[in-house]
Amino acid sequence: MSTVFGALNRFISRLDSESPSQASRNASPYGFQILRNKNLEIPIEPWYDFVIGINGRQVDNPDPNLFATEVRNCAGSNVSLVLWNAKGQRTRTLALPIPMPSLTLGITLQWAPLSVTEDVWHVLDVIPNSPADQAGLLPYGDYIVGTPEGNVHGESGLGELVEDYLNRSLRLYVYNHEYAVTRLVTLTPSRTWGGSGALGCVLGFGALHRLPVPMTEPIAGPGETLFETARFSNDEHQPPPAQLQSQSPPLYPPPSSATQSSDLLVLASIASSIPPPPQSATSPVAGPPRGAKKPRAVAASNMTFDDYFREGEQKSKEEDFAPAAKNTAPPPPPPKSAKGPPTAKSPELAAETRGEEEQTKPAEEELEPAVQDADG
Repeated sequence: MSTVFGALNRFISRLDSESPSQASRNASPYGFQILRNKNLEIPIEPWYDFVIGINGRQVDNPDPNLFATEVRNCAGSNVSLVLWNAKGQRTRTLALPIPMPSLTLGITLQWAPLSVTEDVWHVLDVIPNSPADQAGLLPYGDYIVGTPEGNVHGESGLGELVEDYLNRSLRLYVYNHEYAVTRLVTLTPSRTWGGSGALGCVLGFGALHRLPVPMTEPIAGPGETLFETARFSNDEHQPPPAQLQSQSPPLYPPPSSATQSSDLLVLASIASSIPPPPQSATSPVAGPPRGAKKPRAVAASNMTFDDYFREGEQKSKEEDFAPAAKNTAPPPPPPKSAKGPPTAKSPELAAETRGEEEQTKPAEEELEPAVQDADG
């Protein structure tokens, strides 16, 4: 199973490297990551939330002074922030009031790429009595998102960190998807605990193991957008898809308003709108071929789908309730043959029968001359 997940991860990574994602085409891959939130009234999550837009404009400058100036310019009113969340990779817009005396939001930011949230390890299985089990890691619900010991990047980053902390205490930030909480877990990696691995757990990494949407949020229904992309006023102007299409005239021009009807589709009118191919004067008029089927009656031009269904229903009722033919006697049985089929004989019986026939032949030949003399 792990090899299948590994192959899928490599395939998705190759696709991501060949064609840029929708978020990287229409939004900045960088933003201000929230490190600390001192104002508990603001619904912003540290580490998971990134500010990628402010007041309808995309944040494309890493200078924090420009961001602070934009916030102070909204004193006495609201500032609009576009936030990107690593849980489910979704964007949302948040309007926050800026009070006059303080002119601050009470948050700590840092300029960072959005891809830092992709370094996540999903706990798939925990072996009993292992260091991971003793630390309280839970399978499927826990995600290792970081460590206070330093930055960890890439699929092998966590393994290298564990090797550096063998037989020493290692602190990890673990996010639980079922309870939507992040906790600090302390464990001691070891090679002598009695099983395989230094942690005693199975980890998943890659596109199939990103942070999911919290269970408290409603599930997207059919037809809803799963991956949202923020739009800003300072984005490069891109022509709509309709302008990118060729300017060739359509094959079937749309009907005028005078000829449009309230019916959804009229089959006879569509068939009659296509002109027949021209015939040359010298070409002979071909008659109907032999064995051709009887042409069906053409429906009226004003017949709709409801009329077709009603006509078919009426024909079905007539066939269901049609009276059966009277005096229909069952066919006579086949005549019995005077002679039945030959029966199988054993080899001994067949030999005896053949011998009797050979003995009777000479007697018959002797009788024939006697009969001829008598006649003469």
